[in-house]
Amino acid sequence: MLFFLAPSAVPLLLFTAGPMLSSLWISLHSWDLISPMRWVGLANYRHLLGDGDTRAAFGHTVYFIAGYLPLVYVGGLALALALNRRMRGRSILRSIYFLPVVTSWVMVSLTWKWILSPDGGLLNRALAAVGLPSPDWWASPTWALPSVILASAWKDLGFVMVILLAGLQAIPQELYEAATLDGAGAWQRFWRITLPLLSPSTYFVVLISLINGFQVFDQVFVMTGGGPAGSSRPVVEEVYDLSFRYGQVGTGSALSWLLFAVIMVVTVVMTRIQRRWVTHA
Repeated sequence: MLFFLAPSAVPLLLFTAGPMLSSLWISLHSWDLISPMRWVGLANYRHLLGDGDTRAAFGHTVYFIAGYLPLVYVGGLALALALNRRMRGRSILRSIYFLPVVTSWVMVSLTWKWILSPDGGLLNRALAAVGLPSPDWWASPTWALPSVILASAWKDLGFVMVILLAGLQAIPQELYEAATLDGAGAWQRFWRITLPLLSPSTYFVVLISLINGFQVFDQVFVMTGGGPAGSSRPVVEEVYDLSFRYGQVGTGSALSWLLFAVIMVVTVVMTRIQRRWVTHA
């Protein structure tokens, strides 16, 4: 048995478990990557819990999730419902909508940075053409995070669509036929059949999106760099800045473990409450 597990277990230990334990050890030290590590115990954690920048980073992360999660779920559900119907070119459309999922974050972020450019960006030109105001988007402290949310939701729509589409296709058609014979309209069938029986897929999508949302970094790094004036800096960006810009590797490692604890708590809570609303066919 161990022989067959080795090809997966060895890389897991070397590249996942090992670095995680190393970062936990580093979080208990003061270290700048050059000088010898100095033991400080839980001092890094105490500093972070009382630090205003840490609270702001968590606030920005929660803000991102609050905007991203509804947008990506509703958009993905709308696409799944539309592409679950019989139509010409359905397979091609599914592939097109899924294409951004397999596109690199750097490419997507640069594309959206161009679309949302305050100086002649595609979206601002379209808004100006119909007489609407043109925000500064990623160059504005007010619009920087919404810009990242738009780009993130657009990229992940295809992933949510595929998961929900699989859930829709698993719902027995006999239920819809029986409901139609009983006089249920389209809206009633959606609320009483589709949404409840889609809840396992919804739970999976929401949980994965929450975990990914807490770890948002690539698109922020490329589009805004955490600015302007730190207005869009999430937790992972703060970990990066502490570790590699300011040479506070111990503090950065401690912050990554605080983030891990938050994600773990959210996952446990989601797992507990899903028993109350997830319905299986």
